[in-house]
Amino acid sequence: MPVLRRGLLAVLFTLLCSPLLGAHAQGLELLSLFMKQVRSGQAAFTQVVTSPSRAGQPPRQKTSSGALAFHRPGQFRFVYKKPFAQTLVADGQNFWLHDVELNQITVRKQNQVLGGTPMALLTSAADLKALEADFQLRSEPVRDGLEWVRATPKAQDVQIQSLLAGLRQTDKGVELVVIDVQDSLGQRSVLTLSGLEINPTLSADTFVFRVPAGVEVLRP
Repeated sequence: MPVLRRGLLAVLFTLLCSPLLGAHAQGLELLSLFMKQVRSGQAAFTQVVTSPSRAGQPPRQKTSSGALAFHRPGQFRFVYKKPFAQTLVADGQNFWLHDVELNQITVRKQNQVLGGTPMALLTSAADLKALEADFQLRSEPVRDGLEWVRATPKAQDVQIQSLLAGLRQTDKGVELVVIDVQDSLGQRSVLTLSGLEINPTLSADTFVFRVPAGVEVLRP
């Protein structure tokens, strides 16, 4: 799978719904409440992927946008609308990647593709303790009005080098606003969420992928 697409998988989603905390609650406290209380969500997103500079050339950036939905444990849908149409769906058993431009669908077992990635863990782990089985977690200093948590994989053979989650308190609860992923090849992917809906009732069809007629299906 291309590096850019692997980067997309590493990107996680969404949001809020927790009791108010003290004014100086740190990132790990906010993340703990997110893990305990957020079960579903949907939002618009913007993603900026920056590739490292090569042969003296400046870093290259690609900006994408779309919408996402998730239901814990283990289900999500990312729909990329610009600049290219692409859909990523995890239905709890399989992971589907539909590249509209290539007219191709790649389907793999979800646990083989997403196991050990921040996306998989943040959408399936029950609480902070479950995350700590695979990641070293620590609060980072406040920046840009957000509390930050850094997650570093304990395994040495994963593609993700580190993940930063930016959270903030609101009068309604805790928002997960930014997910900043650095991979082992030096590529950075920053996902920013907007228009968040917390714990909405989502149709079961949201996480069902239906193969369009005439599209090639690959099962590597």
